Amino acid sequence: MTTTDTQVQVSRTINASSDAVFDVLSNPHRHTELDGSGFVKGLVRGDRITATGQQFRMDMEGDHMGGEYETDNLVTAFDANKMIGWQTAPAGQEPPGWEWLWELHSTGSDSTDVTLTYDWSKVTDQGLLDKVGFPLVSEEQLDDSLNRLAEAVDA
Repeated sequence: MTTTDTQVQVSRTINASSDAVFDVLSNPHRHTELDGSGFVKGLVRGDRITATGQQFRMDMEGDHMGGEYETDNLVTAFDANKMIGWQTAPAGQEPPGWEWLWELHSTGSDSTDVTLTYDWSKVTDQGLLDKVGFPLVSEEQLDDSLNRLAEAVDA
């Protein structure tokens, strides 16, 4: 685990092929299963992620936003079976600069090293930085997301 002033990063080995792991990550319908923060409630709209530039909308809930809300997620990284990431914004708004990045490194036919990075280094709005109080999601919650991913791949 690594935490800096602008990102939190966690890693673990998952006993599954990189294509099986990527299959789960690239399906927004399954993101509720992976969320260690408890904020993600479900998919509002979106299809399997196949390229950068795609968007999907999630139904969310958290005290930091006063209860229920929706987010638009712009896919910013896509390399099949190796990397997938997106920037998140309140629905209908441009992404203010925080990003989720999943990196996969195959270590065998049934083993993948997975790194999840939560990065807010591109957030330039000081008011937003103060309001949100980054990191909003802890190392422990990101670790839980990796554990949930391992369970989801086994399911």
